[in-house]
Amino acid sequence: MAITFMANAGCVRLIAEYKEFALKGSAIDIAVGIVIGTAFATITNSFVANIIAPIIGLFTSGADTADLFLVLKEGVSGAPYLTLEQANQDGAVTLSYGLFINSVISFIIVTWVIFVALKTINRLSRDKAQYEFKKTKKCPMCCSEINKKARVCPKCTSVLDAAMALGNTNRET
Repeated sequence: MAITFMANAGCVRLIAEYKEFALKGSAIDIAVGIVIGTAFATITNSFVANIIAPIIGLFTSGADTADLFLVLKEGVSGAPYLTLEQANQDGAVTLSYGLFINSVISFIIVTWVIFVALKTINRLSRDKAQYEFKKTKKCPMCCSEINKKARVCPKCTSVLDAAMALGNTNRET
């Protein structure tokens, strides 16, 4: 009975720790980032395959970049292959450099978008920090940093409301 209780207590503790981890903002942010990243990768792959590759194909005698390959070992029939799919169906061993080119283009697009997004986020967070209100002010008598709401300077003990009203910054009055 004691072993069962200890196992249940350990299980409850484990579930509590998992709940704390899963509901933290950082874990949720990571999950959201992964979902958005996966969706963005799908869009990028489609963009490369359906828009960029045909444009490249115009400059490479109409060939689809996905069908650019070298036959390393011919398949069963040994026939010339017009597409990568034909070569794979025949069992040929191929070096599919066209698919690699598509992957490199997708990588460059994704990393560029992430770079621009992070640059924008960093700029916005810097701008936000510039507009945050200061919580301190300078004492007009001793020039030390003190709490913005202070009425008496803790360093020089001067009464700040009177000094501020007079605009007196000279200690010898």
